[in-house]
Amino acid sequence: MNVIFKQRGEAIDYTPTADVASGDVVVQGELVGVAKLDIKAGNLGALAVTGVFDFPKATGAGSTMAAGVKAYWDEAAKVATEDAASGANKYLGKTVAEAGDEAATVRVRLSQ
Repeated sequence: MNVIFKQRGEAIDYTPTADVASGDVVVQGELVGVAKLDIKAGNLGALAVTGVFDFPKATGAGSTMAAGVKAYWDEAAKVATEDAASGANKYLGKTVAEAGDEAATVRVRLSQ
């Protein structure tokens, strides 16, 4: 059987088991996506898996994230971080701008 093209891949189909709000981060194994719109439980929706997004990050001393570093999603804390936590945090992509200690968000280019 030959490979069959299905879609461009900037977004993927997703049917959640619980309601998902627009902007929620959804982790499926090693795949991380962002809900493009609200998705009701059991209904088909879409997750963005490419693009540039502002993700929440920790603030305070030592929390600066430089531009061009790998960013991971900490599902427990609901923040982007540079710490892979030995694979517990899932790879998001790379930061595209520095986010200082007091910045509440960091800009990340999703890259799966």
